[in-house]
Amino acid sequence: MRIESVDLFYLSMPEVLDIGDGSQDALLVRVRAGQWTGWGECEAAPLASIASFVCPMSHSACKPVAASVIGQTIHSPADIKRIGDLVRAESLDLLQAAHTLSGIDMALWDLLGQREGTPVWRLLGYRRAFPKTPYASMLFGDTPAETFAKARATAFRAAKFGWGPIGKGTPAQDAAHIHAAREGLGPEKHLLVDIGTVWEEDVERAALTLPALQECGAVWLEEPFVSGALAAYAALAPRAGAVKLAAGEGSHNIYMARQLVDHAAIGFLQIDAGRIGGVTVAKEAADYASARGVTYVNHTFTSHLALSASLAPYAGLERDEICEYPVEPKALALAITSNHLTPGDGGLLRVSDAPGYGMTINTQALAPYLVDCEIRVGGRALYTTPSLLD
Repeated sequence: MRIESVDLFYLSMPEVLDIGDGSQDALLVRVRAGQWTGWGECEAAPLASIASFVCPMSHSACKPVAASVIGQTIHSPADIKRIGDLVRAESLDLLQAAHTLSGIDMALWDLLGQREGTPVWRLLGYRRAFPKTPYASMLFGDTPAETFAKARATAFRAAKFGWGPIGKGTPAQDAAHIHAAREGLGPEKHLLVDIGTVWEEDVERAALTLPALQECGAVWLEEPFVSGALAAYAALAPRAGAVKLAAGEGSHNIYMARQLVDHAAIGFLQIDAGRIGGVTVAKEAADYASARGVTYVNHTFTSHLALSASLAPYAGLERDEICEYPVEPKALALAITSNHLTPGDGGLLRVSDAPGYGMTINTQALAPYLVDCEIRVGGRALYTTPSLLD
């Protein structure tokens, strides 16, 4: 069968706030081949990603993503990898291409799973999907009191607090938030902290917050530095003691993920299938990290479609048992699917056994969030908003 169409849907909340919450808009991808349909989601700015799909060719290594996808045959996982490799070669200098490819790749796996009547994790070669321990992923409060209240309200066995004011003020202010989170969670629950790269590569500034993290028994310190600051990560890791470093959501290709594993001394590799190039590359990263004793963790802060897809690459890795679970998504993110993944017995999260990702796209519910837009070049419309209901 051949890929007949790729439709990109720009979805957005009525108001997008200046906060570290990626669930406020979305780029939903629908791929059709024959009678089969697959769905994916890019973790990226929707309009920029749409532009990378339809933009005119700039030169031989800067072609629109569409040119490498539409009309391609799709019969097996090998075809999905082949298409991804072609996009990376033909759109080498189109930096947004990795994000756009991520949603397409995700949708291709869903489509293939629908056709084969099997879940994506099984198509990836796993014979069994192990349950994961979800951590409640949320933003720090504006004040330590708000952070305490949020921590106290969570029923999850683990919680991660990130972004907001953390790392932007003094070490004492950081400590107040970290201690508030620990006090709110209580001594039995796991605490994880995300700095959101605000220290860039300042090892000494990062070290000033280590005592609070150590006193509160934080499992990890996530993204104290930007993704490429490998030397900074490696310098901080031995000073952090039992607090492991976590990073990887900014990886846009397998090479960035490998560099973090090999040279940043991280304990946890966090990969977003909606950024790195899709499920195909996320699975490569999971295999690479697992073989080197680094724990793989999904990164997702948006919909349950993205959550289900992000679990597939490491569903069969028993040792890598923790997973990110967004607990503060905007209404748009919840509306993307009719069904949701929810923790079950023992608070564990189990990936679906249904074909593809097992998620049903709620096209009717998404209508109010659909952004009407058009991209025109030289008087010709390269993109107009497609219909969700076709």
